[in-house]
Amino acid sequence: MTTHMGQTAKTEPVSAGQPSALADADGEPQLISGGHLVAKALKAEGVDVIFTLCGGHIIDIYDGCVDEGIDVIDVRHEQVAAHAADGYARVTGKPGCAVVTAGPGTTDAVTGVANALRAESPMLLIGGQGALSQHKMGSLQDLPHVDMMAPITKFSASVPATERAADIVSMAFRECYHGAPGPSFLEIPRDVLDAKVPLEKARIPRAGAYRASTRSAGDPEAIERLADLVVHAEKPCVLLGSQVWTCRATDAAIEFVRTLNVPAFMNGSGRGTLAPKDPHHLQLARRYAFQNADLIIIVGTPFDFRMGYGKRLSTDATVVQIDLDYRTVGKNRDVDLGIVGDAGLVLSSVTQATSGRVDNGAVSRKAWLEELRAVENQAYEKRLPRQHSDANPIDPYRLVHEINEFLTPDSLYIGDGGDIVTFSGQVVQPKSPGHWMDPGPLGTLGVGVPFVMAAKYARPEKEVVCLFGDGAFSLTGWDFETLVRFNLPFVGIIGNNSSMNQIRYGQIQKYGEGRGRVGNTLGDVPYSEFAKMLGGYGEEVRDPADIRPALERARESGKPSLINVWVDPEVYAPGTMNQTMYK
Repeated sequence: MTTHMGQTAKTEPVSAGQPSALADADGEPQLISGGHLVAKALKAEGVDVIFTLCGGHIIDIYDGCVDEGIDVIDVRHEQVAAHAADGYARVTGKPGCAVVTAGPGTTDAVTGVANALRAESPMLLIGGQGALSQHKMGSLQDLPHVDMMAPITKFSASVPATERAADIVSMAFRECYHGAPGPSFLEIPRDVLDAKVPLEKARIPRAGAYRASTRSAGDPEAIERLADLVVHAEKPCVLLGSQVWTCRATDAAIEFVRTLNVPAFMNGSGRGTLAPKDPHHLQLARRYAFQNADLIIIVGTPFDFRMGYGKRLSTDATVVQIDLDYRTVGKNRDVDLGIVGDAGLVLSSVTQATSGRVDNGAVSRKAWLEELRAVENQAYEKRLPRQHSDANPIDPYRLVHEINEFLTPDSLYIGDGGDIVTFSGQVVQPKSPGHWMDPGPLGTLGVGVPFVMAAKYARPEKEVVCLFGDGAFSLTGWDFETLVRFNLPFVGIIGNNSSMNQIRYGQIQKYGEGRGRVGNTLGDVPYSEFAKMLGGYGEEVRDPADIRPALERARESGKPSLINVWVDPEVYAPGTMNQTMYK
């Protein structure tokens, strides 16, 4: 049984009256290796799979995982392993784990760890290290991993002795959940990992007994103040960010917006909190709302580039920020009220605090909802002709429209790319909570295949649909073979314009058409053939009328698939043309 944030239920410890737990049949002390201690600690945390690329420094962990019933998914690049661990954490709420060898194995995983940091995703990267007996002697693949990882993790340490292996793994997990979640790193020297010690000398933390709940309901006085602000607001709105999903706060968020009649916008992993047809769900009217609201509540989203560093919010509005991390509240923009706490507990508390009011203001906000809905509908109607465009080459809006229509309530959608995924962010709406995955604020390309791997492993009953840019797919695409090898089917779509178009547009604007193709142009690759070569399903699409039938055939194939859709390279997403990511 698992509880919130992946902590497993408590189990009874082995008592001192059971010598068989600590000694063999001859009464000799039972020995256990470092790798097996690591596996026991992973099991105690509820980890049921590791993502890895093999190396001589780390193989004893594999042996331990086999004994503990932990699956081992081996990939073709360590970046994929780290991204998959990140993705697994997002999908399950439990920490992900990647295991890589020393030196280049660990450095290859740096990007995945950095992405998890910015995305607030709890994962543990375990890296190998040369033997302690060879410390500072120039052993194979020796690097100062702990120092290198410290700036991009919440905890970075080396395991100094075999008997401490499980203990320090538990420390790493504990730090993953301090404040906003994030990654931890451990290096384990080869001789520490391989050595065996008496079981009685090793500390093996008991499941559910080595870290506290991290759920905070916030300052009660601040809760009451926010309740007053909402009740008296005429034009409130709320932005439900990624922490709404991190905290599994969907029900609390829905109750809040419906009870108090507050229009809601969603971003990041918060997408899908409200169904697309929900009367409180809005998407295209966000700029208007932020400029005209009298109360703006930001939940689990920093004032980073996605929010214009807070400058997109009206200076006349009362601004409230709710976040797991105190360092995020009020960063880049002053707020009128900041609350540090779990999104679900805070929103539930606010809803409860308004329950005794004679008038909670919900009825009077009907006109505000209608005003925003009119803005939303106008923006949608303006774009609709492009979503139905029969242009050839294919308008990217038509592609993402077809994908949105294709998704079911059980379709988990992943976006991996630049310009093409910017299009999808405007149109694609997941039908259920936790069914949207994107890189997060680091903007890392190449997350698609590893996120598919993690999502389909963790939720085999779900359909996984991933939209790639052709440039993004190229970064980690060889692990398509891993998806075939482990029988992890998904519907993959490549929006192929043979370019890194988001960068290309900026270069054209800055240097002119004559230099618009420097360093950003890719080959015309038929990725459907790549999929077939590796044992999957593939099709080429050049006519917009063929998009939906090709998607259906990919779904029916039961294989990892790539539908290679050739889109117009001269059409750019509005976000790309505004260069908002660089402002």
